Amino acid sequence: MTEKVFDRETLLDLTVNFIPLGILIFFIGAFALFAPWGVDPLISSLQFTIVGGTAVLLIILTYYAGKAISTAEMEMEADHGHDAE
Repeated sequence: MTEKVFDRETLLDLTVNFIPLGILIFFIGAFALFAPWGVDPLISSLQFTIVGGTAVLLIILTYYAGKAISTAEMEMEADHGHDAE
C-alpha cells in the first residue's frame, strides 16, 4: 500500500498558498473570458505570462514546501521515538 504524499495536517499548513493560487486562477479565467481593456497581442500575452508564471511558480513552491513540512514532521516523530527509549 502506498503512503500519501501529504497528510491532512500538511495540507492544512499549505492552505495559505491555495488561496492566492485560487485568486490567480480566477484572474486567468476572467481575463481569458472577458477582455475589459480590449485585446492587444503584446499586452495580453505579457499579462498571461506574468499571472500564469506566478501561478506555476506558486504551485512549485507549494509542492516543495509540502515536502519540507512532511520531512520535518517525520524527522520530529522519529526523534521523539528515539527519546522515549
